[in-house]
Amino acid sequence: MELAFAAALNPTVLAVAAVLLIGAALHDIAARTIPNWLPATLAVDGVVGKLLAGQVLIGLAVGAAVFGLAALLWHRGLMGGGDVKLLGAAAIVVSPALAPSFLVMVSLAGGVLALLYLLLRRVVPPPGAVRPVRRLARIMRAERRRIRECRSLPYACAIATGALFVMIGG
Repeated sequence: MELAFAAALNPTVLAVAAVLLIGAALHDIAARTIPNWLPATLAVDGVVGKLLAGQVLIGLAVGAAVFGLAALLWHRGLMGGGDVKLLGAAAIVVSPALAPSFLVMVSLAGGVLALLYLLLRRVVPPPGAVRPVRRLARIMRAERRRIRECRSLPYACAIATGALFVMIGG
């Protein structure tokens, strides 16, 4: 069934999903937010893909179920709202048969991300007193501060990694 989905996934749908997922991850790293238009566009891309594969109802049902479960985690303060929307939208794009694998891969990627941040906390120096001028330098300074102060993780990175792994690798 996994091979059947890989053949049915439209390359354009996959490319659009990849760009949106990577964009969400980068925005989450930079600002710890995910603009609403990214998950909304990803959901539309997923619906288009499901229309082409003849799996619209099941795709939407899986996306809604994943969104609902993630919303419960958000309600308990365990997940950010943007992450909930991105996870639900990505679940629409992923094959319904691969949804459990998708969630496992997101969890594994999230665990690796958390371990990375724990390790970096020991080695990243505190932000310097010099005020950076360039955007990337400002992002790096803010990220160093987030790591040192044990702030939230850019979980969109884990969602994007899990989704892309399942969509490309099956």
